Amino acid sequence: MYKEIDSNKRNSVILMMVFIAIIIGLGYVLELAFGDGSYAIVYIAVIFSLASVLVSYFQGDKIALSATGAKAIKKEDNKYLYNMVENLCITTGSPVPHIYIIEDMAINAFATGRKPELASIAVTRGAIEKLNNEELEGVLAHELSHIKNYDIRFMMLVAVMVGAVVMMSDFFLRSRLWGGGRDRKNNAGGVILIVGIVLAILSPLIAELIKLAISRRREYLADASGALITRYPEGLAAALEKINRDNQPMQRASKATAHFFISSPFRGGKKISNLFATHPPIADRVKKLRGMGR
Repeated sequence: MYKEIDSNKRNSVILMMVFIAIIIGLGYVLELAFGDGSYAIVYIAVIFSLASVLVSYFQGDKIALSATGAKAIKKEDNKYLYNMVENLCITTGSPVPHIYIIEDMAINAFATGRKPELASIAVTRGAIEKLNNEELEGVLAHELSHIKNYDIRFMMLVAVMVGAVVMMSDFFLRSRLWGGGRDRKNNAGGVILIVGIVLAILSPLIAELIKLAISRRREYLADASGALITRYPEGLAAALEKINRDNQPMQRASKATAHFFISSPFRGGKKISNLFATHPPIADRVKKLRGMGR
């Protein structure tokens, strides 16, 4: 389990470094083509993308809970669920999050909140009724791990970087379209222009792919961290297999909130490349979990 946790943390850092390298490279080319040496383009892009993300960062949990139709519960409303979450929080030494139930018979759950003190966890009715005690405990431990690992905050940083890349690329392409930038009639200037155009076109796609890759690494990390909390990887592995067999789309599924859930809330009938998936393949997750139990 510790090996898996270390591996996924390391891979997340590597992906972040690649992300930063892309931003620096794109900013450097933009500066060569348009700048005055101050790198103002890069700073402006980061500031604007940060401003747009801050709104979702501070209000994103409320939006996600409202979008999925989650209803807050008290201990007396569902003692079984509440006690299980409370016991896991005692194990981890973390605050008990606000607990919500989504009246949907699909098996799913998600956690949100920028820090443990302001966290919420939502579980579908299907997960409560269809999963046994160990399976539901594994799912809840996975979601509590997202909170403990500050994944919401981590993904906010990634979103800022994606926004910066998109804005810089858009600026470059629009400026070239309207004939902006420095006059470069020599061969070096032509090469810079070609490189800049290629980077401006490909960078947003690469940035989105890296964001999805980081999201998948955080899912693996939450699986390993959750298994460490329960000391029983088989519980989450069996729950994921049930989720895969059930394969029931949620009634209020949304692309904006899909990445929050433990598994995609959409029907998985179509085979989409893993590059463009918000979640790792369930078969791979189960294999890794059962490997931890050996």
